[in-house]
Amino acid sequence: MSSTRKKRPNPKPNSLPSPSLPSWAVDPPQALFPSKQELFKVVTVLAIASSVAIACNYFVSFLNPTLKPFCDSSLDYLHSHTDSCQPCPSNGECYQGKLECLHGYRKHGNLCIEDGDINETAKKLSEMVEHRLCKAYAQVSCDGTGSIWVVQEDDMVKDLGEHELMKKFESQNAIYMKRTMDTIGSILESRTNSYGIKEWKCPDLLAEQYKPFSCCIRQWVSKHALIVVPFCALLVGCTLVLWKLRRRWYISIRVEELYRQVCEILEENALMSKSKSENGECEPWIVASRLRDHLLLPKERKDPVIWKKVEDLVQEDSRVDQYPKLLRGESKVVWEWQVEGSLSSSRMRKKGEANKLKSPEGGDMKYDQQQRTLKAEPKALIF
Repeated sequence: MSSTRKKRPNPKPNSLPSPSLPSWAVDPPQALFPSKQELFKVVTVLAIASSVAIACNYFVSFLNPTLKPFCDSSLDYLHSHTDSCQPCPSNGECYQGKLECLHGYRKHGNLCIEDGDINETAKKLSEMVEHRLCKAYAQVSCDGTGSIWVVQEDDMVKDLGEHELMKKFESQNAIYMKRTMDTIGSILESRTNSYGIKEWKCPDLLAEQYKPFSCCIRQWVSKHALIVVPFCALLVGCTLVLWKLRRRWYISIRVEELYRQVCEILEENALMSKSKSENGECEPWIVASRLRDHLLLPKERKDPVIWKKVEDLVQEDSRVDQYPKLLRGESKVVWEWQVEGSLSSSRMRKKGEANKLKSPEGGDMKYDQQQRTLKAEPKALIF
């Protein structure tokens, strides 16, 4: 290679003239292509339109799905789960792509659901049978009379068939009866006796709810007798002790009150008889039985304990003399207050004299009024 690069010969221009082009093809206008902002807007509108179209298609397909025929119930599991048909739902029978629900179920879309009327009727009938059996069981548990297994299946079916609820659905009597017996079988207990007859019984826990309250109390007491009997005896004993203590307290308070009243009446009567001794209008004694009837309440007269204690206190009192006296041919015990030497009598006389000196006119009026009252009261007691 030579150090100098050879120059390539310039091609000779074509001798033929080239056709002339328009100016817009050589230099296109700028308004022919959209700008970047317009291109972005177009893309955005296309995206929104595509999204709306997809959403509408999904919504329409959801509301109006393409219904596939049901697979026949006679096919096995592998053949029934294919894309060409949908499986037959439970509680239904499928044949030639159509669904038929079993008795006691109704079609709801592609499913078979229970019939509400049948369930409600079966529930009412089962509750009737439950009440009958559980009440009989509770009677046996409380009184010991009757039998626990009381209803045979044939008799139960006969009674249910004659019920007014079953008469309303005579056309579907078998469906309602089957559902009722299924409901009863889920609640009650059953057995087959030695004669091959099916019998029914209320469960033990359910029968407890049908026992009367009095029966529950008796059974509870008998079960806890070792605790209840000593507790009741202790309660009765405490009640008697408290009653006796209260009665003793009442008698003591009442006896003291009656004794005080007896002393006041005897003393007033003695003072009044002494002031009226010249006229002989008043006796110094009072009949004890009449004084008793005057002071005691009617209900207290039936209880001799109260007045007996009053008599004992009167006998122990040295200010009161007690002796028999013949009145109208009948012997009576009379009480007489000893005025002489009585401290209370002297205090009463001094008090009366002091009041008299303090207000002569008022004292005379008060003394006369007191004398009239004392004079009237003993006469009521004696006569």
